[in-house]
Amino acid sequence: MSISASMVKELREKTSAGMMDCKKALEETQGNFEEAIEWLRKKGLSNAAKKAGRVAAEGAVFAQVQNNVGIVVEINSETDFVARNDGFRAFVKNIADHIVANRSMEALMDQVYHKNNSQKIADLLKENIATIGENLVIRRSEKFEGTANTLVHTYVHGEGKIGVLLEITGNTETVRNYAQDVALHIAAMNPMAISGDQIPAQVVSKEKEILKAKALEQGKKPEMLDKIVEGQIRKFLAESCLLDQAFVKNPDIKVSEHLKAGGGLIVKRFVRFELGEGIEKKKDDFAAEVAAQTAAAMKGH
Repeated sequence: MSISASMVKELREKTSAGMMDCKKALEETQGNFEEAIEWLRKKGLSNAAKKAGRVAAEGAVFAQVQNNVGIVVEINSETDFVARNDGFRAFVKNIADHIVANRSMEALMDQVYHKNNSQKIADLLKENIATIGENLVIRRSEKFEGTANTLVHTYVHGEGKIGVLLEITGNTETVRNYAQDVALHIAAMNPMAISGDQIPAQVVSKEKEILKAKALEQGKKPEMLDKIVEGQIRKFLAESCLLDQAFVKNPDIKVSEHLKAGGGLIVKRFVRFELGEGIEKKKDDFAAEVAAQTAAAMKGH
């Protein structure tokens, strides 16, 4: 198939690999983006694993706790201007309050809005789209209900760019301070799981496959591959798992050590939402637009 310049440009933006390497990757994979990213990783030409999810979109991530029930929700808008609008922010808060008030999160659009029994969430959404003047999407949400022995805590970073929701053992003010530390760490370091045993086997298997191919590409001896990959997988798990990561506020210790200092605290679960992650945002080609307008103007003369 024909590989266009725009395809090469987009792959370069996602991977930071060279233009010719991106073109070669697309040619080798018949234009399949995910396979092209993997091809580049195997060749050691890309940091795509860390960058693939960083696709921008507008809106806000919001998190809050009421009576030890915490929620995090992402609601998207078309522009950053609207995301800063008081009406949009009020809508986000209303949706968050509704999710906290309702025990079920199933079929959110069909639920009766808890502040107005004559209105469904779908109607509230349409009303705000009409008022604000942009398409709005309630993209995703998560809710944790704490127990008498656990604390639910939230943290929002960068005016709604990242939101973290976690549940931790204990329920005192001291525990709250540790929970804030861990939530801030999760926001900054984006762990995949709490510990290595929670990372899906297929993820580890795929990483091993990529590391082995990369080692071969670098000329490593085949008989040394298993030992090399084993060490790299240990590093991958340490970098990917919350408990094994270097604590962001004190890199000399691991997160597990910080929790131990708090009396052996245990993180039961967490979720991290990053605004726009995984959403493809339309990119306007300003140069092409100007060229088209110039051509149209020339025809008119």
